[in-house]
Amino acid sequence: MPYPDRNAYPDRFYPVVDSIKWVERLTKLGVGTIQLRAKDLDDAQALQIVTDALAITRGTQAKLVVNDYWRAAIVAGAKYLHLGQEDLADADLKAIREAGLSLGVSTHDDNELAAALAAKPDYVALGPIFFTTLKSMSFEPQGIPKITEWKKRIGSIPLVAIGGIKFEHAAEIFAAGADSIAVVSDVTQNADPDARVRQWLGLPAEAA
Repeated sequence: MPYPDRNAYPDRFYPVVDSIKWVERLTKLGVGTIQLRAKDLDDAQALQIVTDALAITRGTQAKLVVNDYWRAAIVAGAKYLHLGQEDLADADLKAIREAGLSLGVSTHDDNELAAALAAKPDYVALGPIFFTTLKSMSFEPQGIPKITEWKKRIGSIPLVAIGGIKFEHAAEIFAAGADSIAVVSDVTQNADPDARVRQWLGLPAEAA
């Protein structure tokens, strides 16, 4: 079976980026699921960037996941949304579901997992798996064994592993039970991002 499964959501390779330029670049490379995580925008800015990103991915195989800005996602007609725990607490889940948005939720501990599952998510993200310097984290690295534990607890809900993961970790992460790997710095801070993306996209399914 080719990698990744284009019918899956999220795809097994799941890059997270912060700009329209990155969305365009990844879409042209054939990436199937792309999360747009642009921080500290007001409502108008959020709506503009989501609208622009959707215009880029429209008609392609790329699925655009909007991080945080659920109101903009609804207004712009997005189909996929990701919320952190603070965003989840403030979001109108009824409005999100009525808009037909698929929902992914971040988790770091037992309480957050319970909150995520109460929202009936389409996937659960666990992180950080390894140490990461990209954002200030109040949680220690989860480690690979936590992936197996989380997957047993959530059952058939897809599990996304995130945080400090590089391509070289992929086989072990998938073997531990992750359904998808969210990648940030291994792409955006790579000396040759396009080559790295192609490497991820070419990972054979049996590596899982």
